[in-house]
Amino acid sequence: MNYIKRFRVKPGSKVDLGKVNAAFTDKHETHEHALPEIDTYSQKMHDLQYLLYAEGKRSLLICLQGRDAAGKDGSINHVLSAMNPQGCSVTGFKVPSKEEAAHDFLWRYHQHTPGRGQVAIFNRSHYEDVLVQRVHDMVPKKVWSGRYEHINNFEKLLHDNGTHILKFYLHIDAEEQLERFKVRIEDPTRHWKISEGDYAERPFWDAYTEAFQDALSKCSTEHAPWFVIPSNHKWFRNLAISRIVAETLESLGMKFPEPTIDINEIKKKYHAIVEQEGDGPEAELDSKAGDGKSKKGKKGK
Repeated sequence: MNYIKRFRVKPGSKVDLGKVNAAFTDKHETHEHALPEIDTYSQKMHDLQYLLYAEGKRSLLICLQGRDAAGKDGSINHVLSAMNPQGCSVTGFKVPSKEEAAHDFLWRYHQHTPGRGQVAIFNRSHYEDVLVQRVHDMVPKKVWSGRYEHINNFEKLLHDNGTHILKFYLHIDAEEQLERFKVRIEDPTRHWKISEGDYAERPFWDAYTEAFQDALSKCSTEHAPWFVIPSNHKWFRNLAISRIVAETLESLGMKFPEPTIDINEIKKKYHAIVEQEGDGPEAELDSKAGDGKSKKGKKGK
């Protein structure tokens, strides 16, 4: 199954989350069964992120949205565990600071977009301004309804400047959310994740569904697609995201840059040092070949 086609929101289509099976796991019945494939795509993410960093011509922005307990933190852990942190950044967006609120709504997000060769992950994103603010009537409808166009223009600007964008909506159903709330209550190591806000938002389930559906429908484009990821099973969520990230990076046709120095000259300098010092990797190789000149051999005489 092609996960990019399977889970991508087709531009111009109308999303109905009620028709999406949050417990979908494709051909896999268990985590154990899916583990080899998860490992394969995690390794691919690792190798391709290294290539992205080395090439230094483009960047990747990953946006994660979902309801409370949908698994944004877990998704970040999975993606980052496969990548070199030196080439990655993660930004979580909460209530805007006084300074952020004094600017246009996209100002705080633009500052954290990735530079060339970098991967940036947004834990919540610029879509909060057509979700929370809409559901709780924090701004007039005329304001939040005009933001879809601003968001699309913002993402087009990023894309035109070499940033590839992948947006994941982590889809869980109401029963799964409640089960995850229960786990947080029963596990003392998860108590720190509990907030009053989780339960305060629960009565607005239907209102958030409408808000998410509009955001997904109005802002999934060819250059910045939305993907609705079935996330009741955390392991399948991780598999789907890693496959889409890896296959997207693979499709870019990235190449390692040509060296900026004369490799032959560097080889000559290297061999000159080895010959002068007589104790480099080549000497070690000679000793393993049985020439009797290794340090271990000398000590044994």
